Amino acid sequence: VIDRAIAFVDRNTRHPMKIVGLNRVRLDEYPVEALREALVNAVAHRQYEDAGRKIMLEAFSDRVLISSPGLPPAPITLSSLRRQKYRPCSRNPVLAQCLSFFHRIEERGSGFRRMHDQMLDHGLEPPLIGVDMGYFQMTFPGPAENLDRIRVTETRMVVTPAVEAQLNERQKKMAKWLAEGRELTSRQCESEFGVSRPITSKDFSRLVDLGLAEKIGAGRSTRYRFKTPLESLSNRKATAVNRKA
Repeated sequence: VIDRAIAFVDRNTRHPMKIVGLNRVRLDEYPVEALREALVNAVAHRQYEDAGRKIMLEAFSDRVLISSPGLPPAPITLSSLRRQKYRPCSRNPVLAQCLSFFHRIEERGSGFRRMHDQMLDHGLEPPLIGVDMGYFQMTFPGPAENLDRIRVTETRMVVTPAVEAQLNERQKKMAKWLAEGRELTSRQCESEFGVSRPITSKDFSRLVDLGLAEKIGAGRSTRYRFKTPLESLSNRKATAVNRKA
């Protein structure tokens, strides 16, 4: 259920591409881990006695809203949650323990702090909490029209410093062009750098071996394009499986 909810947000929010060094990164409009934590909390702490109401997840143009039936369990209040001055308390302790066992939730009361920090690290305002018609609500403010606010975390980077250190200056420039969305041919690079075909072939082979480029076509129509993070990861996994086989 949680994964389907995250997929819903993924389909209904924006994913700008950003060039960072030699990386072309697909960003999420909202930090996925913060949304996941809020959804798990909604499942763990909702008021199940009220079976006629459901947890609601809504994606708007400027925010994501998660509503859960029931108010915070006493003695926790909205004020104490906002001040992050409270002791852990669960309305459904058995369910919370099960989720904790499967590493879906932590009962130590640090969830609001993590969501707060994850939103700030993402370049967004911290989440807002409130109550509306018996629902506990968490609102995640979006970047609105300013997608440049969204920050790139190191975990989204494909070309790490260790990988970049294996490239010469010519290869770094080729990788940057590919990350910008350009498709390159050997003839283009020969002309740009004033080098021979064997040298450009070695450069492209290096980029392919490091998972930064992929070859398209054959013969005179051969060209190279940037390999996305997911493509690189899936191909590396496939290679590992083949080696084991």
